[in-house]
Amino acid sequence: MLGVIPLTILTTTISFVPRVSAHSAFWHPSMFGFNVTTSTPAFNYDNRPVAPIKNMNFEQWWFHGHLDFPPNDGDIFELPAGEPATAQIACNKGATDYFASSEGGDIREPWNLNNVCPNSTSEAYHTLGKDDLEGCALAIAYKNDAKAVQPEDFTVFSVNQTCVWTRFTDFQVPARMPPCPEGGCICAFFWIHSPDSGGEENYMNGFKCNVTGSTSTVPVAQSKVPRRCGADIPNQKLEASPSNCTYGAKTPFYWFNNERNNMPEGTYSPPVYNDLYNFLDGAQDDIFEDSYTNVPPPSPNAPMPVLGNLDASFSPFFAALGDNSTIGSTVGMNGIPQGEAQNSTSEYARRTVCSSAKMRFSGADSGVVEKRDMSDSYMDTVIRMNRRRRRRLHAREAHKLWHMW
Repeated sequence: MLGVIPLTILTTTISFVPRVSAHSAFWHPSMFGFNVTTSTPAFNYDNRPVAPIKNMNFEQWWFHGHLDFPPNDGDIFELPAGEPATAQIACNKGATDYFASSEGGDIREPWNLNNVCPNSTSEAYHTLGKDDLEGCALAIAYKNDAKAVQPEDFTVFSVNQTCVWTRFTDFQVPARMPPCPEGGCICAFFWIHSPDSGGEENYMNGFKCNVTGSTSTVPVAQSKVPRRCGADIPNQKLEASPSNCTYGAKTPFYWFNNERNNMPEGTYSPPVYNDLYNFLDGAQDDIFEDSYTNVPPPSPNAPMPVLGNLDASFSPFFAALGDNSTIGSTVGMNGIPQGEAQNSTSEYARRTVCSSAKMRFSGADSGVVEKRDMSDSYMDTVIRMNRRRRRRLHAREAHKLWHMW
């Protein structure tokens, strides 16, 4: 018969379990501030890569204040065109493969190496569960000098809507990414978590990157500020307004700091990297200068933009349409491809409607998440536009809807 474990022994045992702090960061030797710790003399506050940035001046929050702590020469994060780039996201460097330079050493869990924050609940990385995730993004600036990069230079090229949830996180790279200049590009990781899982916090980690396997030289277009255009039930906006979205290249969110913000959203409605701002899950395939032939200014009643480069490599959906997939035969009124309207079966419609609730299915009853491409966004448009109705915004509710109405 097992005896009762003395409280003193139990307490002593628990005290040896390593604890880690909350929050999360992108970890790789190519990052700025890779070795910044709480004891780094340059800072009189906690400026570790995992520390949140808010209510800061520009020099403090831009690149997390780590521009004077660049990576070593030769340390670079590769972005394979058309393939996933796997990042490691964790609340402590000791939870990654780079634990050797961590103050606390290796804290990875041998039984769960994908754990973002060992010995902690998911609340440590600001989520109450998988249904509470709001997505992360990678952005790129086609400059080789980080100190020359300005906020407007970054373009989001990949989004993972189920981030932060696993340490190893895939970011799909667009197949048409052009090569970087000599010396590489400058990239950054961006994350804003759910309002239900902590305070008003931004996360940004800059790093040196390089596109590999490029087959296109079409430049990335000048990025524009994203707009809150999706269904927003907490703010009483029950339906999406696709024509009010920003299409094409979009900047990251700069929010809740003292200077250089580009998002005016309030405390309880942070900007997030998912369909709410027209950031589809995966590669952002429409960020290039030839992605659209026409993009009308966004508004609730504007015509939809007209896609430009629609070839087999750009969208598998159009490749499946065969000889009828040319631009002249598929694009109809408002820039919506006619081929998709003709193929809007009830099963396809069901799947696209589910996407607005963050659900994608590969079969009638499957729970498998399916990657979305550019064709999905236009099918979403057809479904949602058919469900639109006239709405009046009461003056008392105007403060909840910001700039998208």
